[in-house]
Amino acid sequence: MSTQQTRFTEVSTNGHHSRAEQPVGELVQQASRQLSELVRGEMQLARAEMAQKGKRYGRGGGFFGGAGLVGFLMLQAGVAAAIAGLAVPLPVWAAALIVTGALGLIAAVMAATGKAQFKKAAPAAPEQTIANVKADVAEIKGSAHR
Repeated sequence: MSTQQTRFTEVSTNGHHSRAEQPVGELVQQASRQLSELVRGEMQLARAEMAQKGKRYGRGGGFFGGAGLVGFLMLQAGVAAAIAGLAVPLPVWAAALIVTGALGLIAAVMAATGKAQFKKAAPAAPEQTIANVKADVAEIKGSAHR
């Protein structure tokens, strides 16, 4: 039996050659196709990861903005409480002081929530995608050396 005949008899049932029998051009095409699919998949993952981080940065910024506004209102209430405390007996300024304390508590909660959102989003790089690409490159390098 000639080499040509041996080669065709080793074609598997699904019509593909075993890796040892595939022509080099076919292997290069297959590797190119797989690499393209891999890059497309990693780009989709990076896009999704960055969108998620962007949403978290947006929420964090909104909470910090809200905390700033409520903090400003707290300052106004504090001034009103000081004025009321000097002008009228205890009940008026005590009520203003209670409002000031409540606004301060709201501002603190909003600031802590905003900070937590920023921590969840940081760093801005798509870490999972970078790790996957590094692993893919290492795998390709390892396969090339075999």
